[in-house]
Amino acid sequence: MTQLARRHLLFGCFRQAGQGAVLPFRPPWSLAWTDEAAFAAACSRCDACIAACPAGVLKRGDGGFPELTFAATGCTLCRECVSACRDGAFAADAAEPWNLAVAFTEACLPGRGVECRTCGEHCEAGAIRFRPRLGGAPLPALDADACTGCGACVPVCPAGAIEPRRRAAGSSPLPAAERASAPLFPTEAP
Repeated sequence: MTQLARRHLLFGCFRQAGQGAVLPFRPPWSLAWTDEAAFAAACSRCDACIAACPAGVLKRGDGGFPELTFAATGCTLCRECVSACRDGAFAADAAEPWNLAVAFTEACLPGRGVECRTCGEHCEAGAIRFRPRLGGAPLPALDADACTGCGACVPVCPAGAIEPRRRAAGSSPLPAAERASAPLFPTEAP
């Protein structure tokens, strides 16, 4: 079971709420973030977006469609994939690249009393901060509004405790109890 969950994390899969279907994360600004069927209809699977990706976060997935993976690095949000597409599979005029952010799991080392700030050191947006606490390692807190969903924190986490998650439009991907204003770990007092 752990291997399966880790595979979904590494290959950018998410479970669509209420449907139980596992769908891959698609490139930023792709139509898939609002309508997977429209993306599948428009994408010719030519690999132009994959070849144009300087970070190498786009890979050919099942059915030949491009998939996003944070296994080695994060997305630079450079828009090269958008420029390379000639099929109209991207919403080039969209303000946001996706509705993606990250969440910390209970495997997070500071929650287990181990000092670790690796994710915060790799977050260019400054969306991960650490709250000091008496008698323990500072806990990470995500500013969901600042998180770009780039995934740079995912592959550097030594515990594999950071998961990319899809969020509803205009909302945090995290339950209220995990937001920066509340404890990350429910047993902690604010």
